[in-house]
Amino acid sequence: MPAATLDLITIGRASVDLYGQQIGGRLEDMASFAKAVGGCPANIAIGASRLGLRAGLVTRVGDEAFGRFIREQAAREGVDTTGIHTDQQRLTALAVLGVRDSSSFPLIFYRTDCADAALDESDIDPGFIASAACIVVTGTHFARANTAAAQRKAMRIARENGRRVAFDIDYRPNLWGVAGHDAGESRYIRADAVTESLAPLLPECDLIVGTEEELHIAGGSEDTLQALKNIRAVSKALLVCKRGPMGCLVFPDSIPARLEDGIAGPGFPVEVYNVLGAGDAFMAGFLRGWLRGEPLQRACAFANACGAIAVSRLLCAPEYATWEELSFFLERGVTTTALRHDDALSALHWSTTRRPQPDTLMALAIDHRPQLAAMAVEAGIPEAEIAGRIGEFKLLAVRAAARVAKGRPGFGMLLDGRYGREALFEASRQGLWIGRPVEEPGSRPLDFEGGGDLGSSLVEWPLEHTVKALCFWHPADAPALRARQERELKRVFDACRRLGRELLIEIIAGPHGPLDSGTIAGVLAHLYGLGIRPDWWKLEPQADAAAWTAIDGVIAAHDPHCRGIVMLGLKAPLPELVAAFQASTAAPRVRGFAVGRSIFAEPARAWLAGRLDDAAAETVMAERFAALTEAWEARRAPAMLSAL
Repeated sequence: MPAATLDLITIGRASVDLYGQQIGGRLEDMASFAKAVGGCPANIAIGASRLGLRAGLVTRVGDEAFGRFIREQAAREGVDTTGIHTDQQRLTALAVLGVRDSSSFPLIFYRTDCADAALDESDIDPGFIASAACIVVTGTHFARANTAAAQRKAMRIARENGRRVAFDIDYRPNLWGVAGHDAGESRYIRADAVTESLAPLLPECDLIVGTEEELHIAGGSEDTLQALKNIRAVSKALLVCKRGPMGCLVFPDSIPARLEDGIAGPGFPVEVYNVLGAGDAFMAGFLRGWLRGEPLQRACAFANACGAIAVSRLLCAPEYATWEELSFFLERGVTTTALRHDDALSALHWSTTRRPQPDTLMALAIDHRPQLAAMAVEAGIPEAEIAGRIGEFKLLAVRAAARVAKGRPGFGMLLDGRYGREALFEASRQGLWIGRPVEEPGSRPLDFEGGGDLGSSLVEWPLEHTVKALCFWHPADAPALRARQERELKRVFDACRRLGRELLIEIIAGPHGPLDSGTIAGVLAHLYGLGIRPDWWKLEPQADAAAWTAIDGVIAAHDPHCRGIVMLGLKAPLPELVAAFQASTAAPRVRGFAVGRSIFAEPARAWLAGRLDDAAAETVMAERFAALTEAWEARRAPAMLSAL
């Protein structure tokens, strides 16, 4: 028998879930929603992949944006998407969910003629199924003849190839047609027809997992112990009973006289925020232990911890634990029952689930607003035309950067929304990394552009835009100034984490006091002590290697998941920047640069004054940007100095 290349393949539902964000409100009154991948099999596949298992998914999605979202997100999570089929005739399934209170979670399924419900035997590829050590079938997809046939075919193939079969009972009464559309959150309605449909499957399973109510429907008894005995009479499978906050019970052999005599996996004392999807997280955790041959108690610990983490957060798959996060949680334990307020766990979750980025970042910074406005005034441009002219020039800068990037990863722009709206659109089309400022230019203490609520502004930004906040900070600043700046940096950090936006904090100290080899390292250590952990730092060139070494050490000690440091230019001539690149080799976390006026200042003045046409301005910027990128990539200052 060929060795399996995947640990598991899940089969069945895949939907887009829209979660109402007004906790405690009725679905009728929801004003905004958060979007996530959903559906039991899709959730399990993503959860298992986050825990280090090689997972695949078999389902159908529509040929539209929501279908592409599921496919792309699954791929980002490391899930094998070979089995995700595109249905040209049907739309992707949809679910709308809310949190009414700690025990009520209204849920509406939109599944009339949806893509995943059309799954049939033609979607089951024998080679793909045989490539997995285990397949996971789910109860809802036995509710229709075509989807049931697809899962039964997969089970046959798995058994013929010596693979294991896991069954998540996943009982949703209204998806079996025994409850109405308004009963989406209902978890149990007795239905003999459902029990009869599931009965032939039980002998073919190696693992059966369900809540007490789900075991009731599978076992045909509303007495949990009797239901387990009924299942055991026809199946040798390992039986797992999920009991919510009480943890779980596992029955590998005969069913004991008392339920409590099963192998117990204690739960974790956490606050219930949203139960939807917690069972899928539990299943992913249990599979991590079971498929890796861990003792059952260990598999239970994985499962219960994953369920506890999920139940304490709003969304399903996006909130599931990674292996690093789970290991940390199990080692440290519960320090606050409201896990969504556990800063250490939240930081680890964020840094291990955010979208991947290239290791190097070379950015053309042209988020300058007052500087370009002053150049336009100097060139005699009428006030009414300044914004338009600056916007046109920023488009040229984006095209210059794209000309250098040539579609390669690791290139980007710093752009603003005041003058650079069209440039932002173009940078996105060109596939460039985008950093976007929120600070009021030149503000000290730090203030934010536009005033008002920062979070309400950021919610309008595309997910791909990294928030950039520039703060002029020196250790010798007066206490009142430092306190104000600390407050604002905490505010932008909190807004970014709540809204799922990456953050770049730029610190400039040189203009406001002396610098030595420990100055910037001390600033960063202080900000880390406040709980501020940006994804990127943007720092001015340092005087010596010792300064960079100190900075690198602070980041390593406080946030090893930090993406790194990009160096700013401060209008320095290009040869000086190349020399600064060479000095930074002492710090491996210096990952690139974001340089602006050294590249665009001269061509901007000439273009605004009419001395340079579009093509020439673009070419000059492209040449300068290219010289810096070559210098960065080579990190050989003498050779680059001669080239400049």
